[in-house]
Formats: sequence, C-alpha cells, structure tokens
Amino acid sequence: MRKARDWYFGQFHPESISDYNDALFGPYSGFMRMVISYWDMAAALVNNGAISVEMFNDTNGEQISVFAKIEPFLKELRTQWGPNYVVNLEKLIDATPDGRKRVAAWRDREKEIRGKL
Repeated sequence: MRKARDWYFGQFHPESISDYNDALFGPYSGFMRMVISYWDMAAALVNNGAISVEMFNDTNGEQISVFAKIEPFLKELRTQWGPNYVVNLEKLIDATPDGRKRVAAWRDREKEIRGKL
C-alpha cells in the first residue's frame, strides 16, 4: 500500500479521463485500484456508522486528496464504470464539513506545488 500511495501522490496527476484510463490500463493499475478502493471502503465504514465522521476526520485527511484527483472526471468515470463508482468516498466528502471546499483547495495546492517543481 505504501508503494501504491507513493505512486498515486507522486506520479499520478490526471488532467483528463484519458489520463485516468491510461493509468488504469497501464503498469500501475494495481496501485491506482488499491488506493481508490481502500479509501472507498474506509468511507463505507464511516458512512455505515462504524466510526463517526468527526472521529474519522480527526485522524485522516488523505481521503480528501484521493478524491480531489478523480472528482473532475467523476461523471465520466461513473458512465464508464457504473453509477456506484466511489459513491462511498463522495458521500463521506459531502458529510465532511467544507468537504468540497477542502477538495478544491487541495487540488489548487497540488497544482501550485507541481508548478514550482
């Protein structure tokens, strides 16, 4: 999982659904699927009451950045992969105070950092 996370945050910077699909069908497919499915599963635990949203957010923030990378293509992803694609993760983001604002801020911050590299 650590290698998958390193790849997802260090090398996976999709700017289109095509970039997403290239990664999905490329050599790092397992890494991408591992990160996204992990956070969707963790979100499902929260959404179903295993842990409160507040407690989860007190100790986690990575779900924000995971969702930020795919949110711009969510409609296309759901057309391609079905209407339930990352629905748990999206529900958790929406249940998080200022969740969508945090997602947008993270995406802006990543663009700024990448522009300085």
